[in-house]
Amino acid sequence: MGLEPVINDIMDASNKEVNRINSEADREVARILDEARQTAKKLRGDRLVKVEEDIENLRKQELSSAKLDVKRIILNVKKEMPDEVYDKALNSLSQLPPSKNEEYLKTILKGEEKNGTKVYSNKDSETLVKKLTSLEYAGNIDCIGGVIIENEDGTVRLDYTYESILKEVNERSLKEISDILFG
Repeated sequence: MGLEPVINDIMDASNKEVNRINSEADREVARILDEARQTAKKLRGDRLVKVEEDIENLRKQELSSAKLDVKRIILNVKKEMPDEVYDKALNSLSQLPPSKNEEYLKTILKGEEKNGTKVYSNKDSETLVKKLTSLEYAGNIDCIGGVIIENEDGTVRLDYTYESILKEVNERSLKEISDILFG
């Protein structure tokens, strides 16, 4: 007898056994499902109303919680966006091209030179400020740009540093900026 018929016999026997096991499993699954349906029907009667109430309460809680989360996120965005815009503006001012910096310093000094006798600037602008004004150059300050003008006895200081100007504009325009960004 050849090997082929033996293999076919084994395969046939295996397939019959698999079919028998699958058939038994299908019957068992059907029986278990039928029992589960019967149990569910029994439990459903008394608990259905309670479950529906619990589901509705949970839905309301989740909805309320989600609304609070959305409000919190919106408030955070409303706070972060103006701060981000402010930081970007400050960064832009710190990277002004020399020609723009000179233009701004000329404007500031031209308008305020009469209000003081001394001027301060950052180290990078020292030579330019000395060239642009007849005020006494009193030293360097830590800023990204701009000047501080001071009277002779130091009792009046006009802060025209770019940081101070931007901060003042930001504070004055915060509501308008917020309205533009968020409607």
